[in-house]
Amino acid sequence: MYDTIIIGGGPAGLSAAIYTGRKKLKTAVVTIDVGGQVNLTSHIENYPGVEKVPGMELVQKFQIQATKFGAEFIFGKVSKLEKVEGGFELTMGNEEKHQTKSVILAFGKVPRMLDVPGEDKFMGRGVSTCATCDGPLFKDKNVVVIGGGNSAVEAALDLSNHAQKVYLVHRRDEFRADETTVEKLKIHPKIELVLKSVLTEIHGDKVLTSVTVETIESKETRELDVDGVFLEIGSIVDSTFVKELVKTNDKNEIVIDCLGKTSQEGIFAAGDVTDTPHKQAIIAAGDGARAALEAYAFVHGNVAVPDWKH
Repeated sequence: MYDTIIIGGGPAGLSAAIYTGRKKLKTAVVTIDVGGQVNLTSHIENYPGVEKVPGMELVQKFQIQATKFGAEFIFGKVSKLEKVEGGFELTMGNEEKHQTKSVILAFGKVPRMLDVPGEDKFMGRGVSTCATCDGPLFKDKNVVVIGGGNSAVEAALDLSNHAQKVYLVHRRDEFRADETTVEKLKIHPKIELVLKSVLTEIHGDKVLTSVTVETIESKETRELDVDGVFLEIGSIVDSTFVKELVKTNDKNEIVIDCLGKTSQEGIFAAGDVTDTPHKQAIIAAGDGARAALEAYAFVHGNVAVPDWKH
C-alpha cells in the first residue's frame, strides 16, 4: 500500500513526487515515459532560474530529485482506477495492480491526430509527434510539419538543422506562435510555408513517401514528396479511466478547486490534465507541489480545508 501514487511523469507529476518524497510519503510515479509533452520542446527559456535548457534535460533533473527523495517509478499505462476499502486500486495494462491511500492525477495530454488516410499506417514509419526525438533521423531529407502554434514553428526551425527541406502546412495565414519565433521562420531559406491549407492523405509503401495537401478555399491539391510528417497540432486529454470517479469538463479535463482537489476525496490533480487554463511547465510544476501537499494533509487526516467547488 502506497501513501500516494502519482499518475504521470511530466513536470506536474515529478514536482509532486519531489514534495511527497520530502514529506516521507511512500510514493510511486506511474508513467509511460519521463517528461511527457516537455520532451517535445527543443528548448525552454521561460522557466525561472534556467536561462535556456532542452525540455528533456529539465525533466531529467526533476526525475533525479524525485528519485533522491524516495519516489519509485513504475513504467506503463493505467487502464483502470477504482475506489476500494482504505483507498484506491490501479490496474495497469498488463493487469498488474497497485493500491494507494491517495492519488495525484498528472498524466497531461496526448498528441492530437489528423485522422487522415495513411496516418495510422505510417505512424513510426515516417509520421511522428516528436521533432526533438526523431528529427536527427531525417538528415538531408524532406519533411512536413503540420500546425501553427509555438510547437509547430519551433519544430520546423529545429528540423531545419537536419532536413534538406521543411514544409510547414497551416490552415490559416497567421500564426499563434510568438512573433519573434515566427520572424525567424519566415526568413529561413530551408522552410517553405504552405498556408491556408490542410494535409488530406499520407502515401507510401513500406515507409512514407509523399503527402497530399489541399487549399481550404479553392480545394486545389498538391503532392509533396517528403520522407516525414511531424504532427504539431496540439493535444487532448484522455481521462477515460477516471471519468467514473472525478468530475470532468467538456474538454475531458479534470475539474479541480484552488487546492488541486477533485470531486473525489483522496484524488488530486495537477498540470495540463486539469481545467487550469494556462498550460505551461512552470504552472504544472507549481500545481504538482500544491497537490502533493494536499495529498500529505489527506493521508495524515488533516482535511480541514475549503469545500470542493461545485
